[in-house]
Amino acid sequence: MASNNILIVDDDPIVLRMLESALSKNGYHTFKAESGEDALRILDALDINLVLLDVVLPGMDGLKILKEIRHNPTYGFVPVLMLTSRDSEIDHVIGLELGADDYISKPIRFHELIARIKAVLRRADSNRTSSSKVVFRGLVMDLSSRKVTVNDQEIELSFKEFELLCLLAKRPGRVFTRAEILDAVWSEEGFWETRTVDVHIRRIRKKLEEIGQSPLLIETVRNVGYRLPMSL
Repeated sequence: MASNNILIVDDDPIVLRMLESALSKNGYHTFKAESGEDALRILDALDINLVLLDVVLPGMDGLKILKEIRHNPTYGFVPVLMLTSRDSEIDHVIGLELGADDYISKPIRFHELIARIKAVLRRADSNRTSSSKVVFRGLVMDLSSRKVTVNDQEIELSFKEFELLCLLAKRPGRVFTRAEILDAVWSEEGFWETRTVDVHIRRIRKKLEEIGQSPLLIETVRNVGYRLPMSL
């Protein structure tokens, strides 16, 4: 297994032991952190392929840690699966806004967790082995390094943001419905609501705007979905 280093961030030692045992049995090498500070130090020092991140943590909570990860140029692309015992819709929305790739609710169903981890890492490995690029006007997406530039300005995208924008960029002019985008980007990870797509589109537009590019690079087709227009 090429991408098998998983960082578990949880302040509950029982949960840490259970996750470590389940992941080890499935061939993953685990690292553990009980605080945000420890998690960020490990990410700085080691080659981590995926983070399992609890939302409720002492001091720096999971959402703040996620924000720190996504703003770091060295490991900001690493997939993050949030672990939460909260049945709060707003936590899920905020997590998606900040760049979470998936949510796993406690109590954890380990077969589901392993399936989701495999799906995320399989796509990440596939992209790393490809040397091709997707180019559309000033947008260049390197599928090997996952580096994205717009008019020579680099933009940092989360795993799902990259996948979504790449889908649109490969077929400019084609309108993708929200259901089609969910099927292409989240197909192996269970049920997601269509507004998940809207949240990720909004994040991509915001990042484009922050580097001085028009958020209208992605066009909304009312009552249908999204596309990259052939002409502005």
